[in-house]
Amino acid sequence: MEQTLSDLHPNPGWGDIAMQATDMVGKHCILELYDCDPARLDDEAFLRTTITTAAKRAGATLLNLITHSFEPQGVTGLALLAESHISIHTWPESGYAAVDVFTCGDHTMPEQACAVLQEELRAQRHALSSFRRETPAAVASTVREPLQLPG
Repeated sequence: MEQTLSDLHPNPGWGDIAMQATDMVGKHCILELYDCDPARLDDEAFLRTTITTAAKRAGATLLNLITHSFEPQGVTGLALLAESHISIHTWPESGYAAVDVFTCGDHTMPEQACAVLQEELRAQRHALSSFRRETPAAVASTVREPLQLPG
C-alpha cells in the first residue's frame, strides 16, 4: 500500500480511515554530544547531509531542511518531518552539539537518528534522554474531524 503524507501523520482526522488512539503521540529524544569533531560541527553542508541521513535512518519523511551558519562559527539546523522534527545547534569551539529528535507515530525510530548524528559528528561522549510523549485524554477519547473554517 502506498503511503501519503496524511497517512504518516498520527490520527490525521480526515479521510475514511478509522484510526485507533494509542497511549503515546510519539517519542522524543534529547541528545547531548561532547568532544565532537569541530570541523564537522562547523560544516553546514556536512550537517545538512548528516541530518538528511539521520531522518532516513529513523524512518521519517523529510519535508524541509533549514540551516544557518553563524560567524565566527556554529550551525543551527531544523529538519521539518511529516512526523515532527530534528533540530541541532553546534558549538565547534567547545566540541559540543545539542540535538532534539521528536517523531510522532509508531513507525519511526528517533534513536536511530541520534546514532547517526553521534557517529557522524565523531562524538567521544554523549548523553541521551528519551521518553514517550503521551496522548492527551482529549485527543485519545474523541474522534478528530477536520476543522471547518468560515469561508
